[in-house]
Amino acid sequence: MFKVKTLNSISPVYRDILTADRYQVSADTEKADAVIVRSADMHAMEIEKNWLCVARAGVGVNNIPLDQMAENGVVVFNTPGANANAVKELTVAGLLLASRRLSDGIIWAKDNADDPDLVKLVEKAKNQFVGPELQGKTLGVIGLGAIGVMVANTGVSLGMKVLGYDPYISVEHAWNLSRSVRHSTDLSEILRESDYVTLHVPLTDGTRNMMDQAAMTQMKYGAALLNFSRGQLVEPQALTESLESGKLRAYVSDFPMPELMHVRNTVFLPHLGASTPESEDNCVRYASQEIDDYLVRGEIRNSVNYPNCAPGALKLPRLTVLHKNVPNVIGTLTGTLAGAGLNIENMTNQSRGTYAYSVLDLSGRPGQDVLDRLEGNPNIYRIRLLLP
Repeated sequence: MFKVKTLNSISPVYRDILTADRYQVSADTEKADAVIVRSADMHAMEIEKNWLCVARAGVGVNNIPLDQMAENGVVVFNTPGANANAVKELTVAGLLLASRRLSDGIIWAKDNADDPDLVKLVEKAKNQFVGPELQGKTLGVIGLGAIGVMVANTGVSLGMKVLGYDPYISVEHAWNLSRSVRHSTDLSEILRESDYVTLHVPLTDGTRNMMDQAAMTQMKYGAALLNFSRGQLVEPQALTESLESGKLRAYVSDFPMPELMHVRNTVFLPHLGASTPESEDNCVRYASQEIDDYLVRGEIRNSVNYPNCAPGALKLPRLTVLHKNVPNVIGTLTGTLAGAGLNIENMTNQSRGTYAYSVLDLSGRPGQDVLDRLEGNPNIYRIRLLLP
């Protein structure tokens, strides 16, 4: 029986996949084979030798030490797309907040709620909350992953002209993108032509502060910026200056930042992007399936530190090897197995940066001496033997 440790409370839908006959799932589990985490910070946690994988029930993985996990033979998954619809819907709300001054109007109504002349005041005050319609405006979507594609397609449905930018768009996402979306390879074009720019890219060293003074200078005068990805994509000082000068008409974000809270024409939400019951269920369901696929068959899907690999059904003794992406590891594997009289019926090898994953289906079951010999190789992080 496999053991799964939960670091945060999770939806009970995991029971549909991590069934009680094969899995013990609990926050109190000791010597766990797998971990499911949402927001808990794992950087200060000791990586236990039993851990085979960690599944993040969500997309962002900045709470997990990815390289340390990889070097301890722990595969880390996330769940892209699980919260895509929830974030898309909130982004649409953000477009309306950026255009129709709804938050200002709500505040005004509450501030004047007890005035006996409220009805008359409404007619006098409403002109200060005038804002443009979305139809006919240009929406620039930066990042065409699962969320970005859905936002772009929804923009088309709202009657907007939509430009999309993503130099790394996948074939799957390209197929799902509406033909009415113009895919641009020039980020500057998106910034120059868009009335609304919305960010849907992960936070990396390359994207941190991507919306800096140089980027905002290129934006159309009076444009609005939406950020439902990560707060650190936007450089605070540049944003403040752009809003104060009127260069940008609004900034709507799901990530409150102390230095921006009192800047005019900003609207902040308390990270509500994935805060729907459907999204939380999807994240746990996806994470559970990734754990089951890996523990039972050795399949890696949606990993953020090792390459994805789909070795197929488990019909023969299967050796899975997490190792450094350096020369002669494959030679060591094949040589050791040949020396033990084992034939390799099928082999898959994938790499990702400095890490690699090899899966070998064998003619017979290797002995413990063979496994010990391979585990002693300094270039190999972890060996697992899976049996049909």
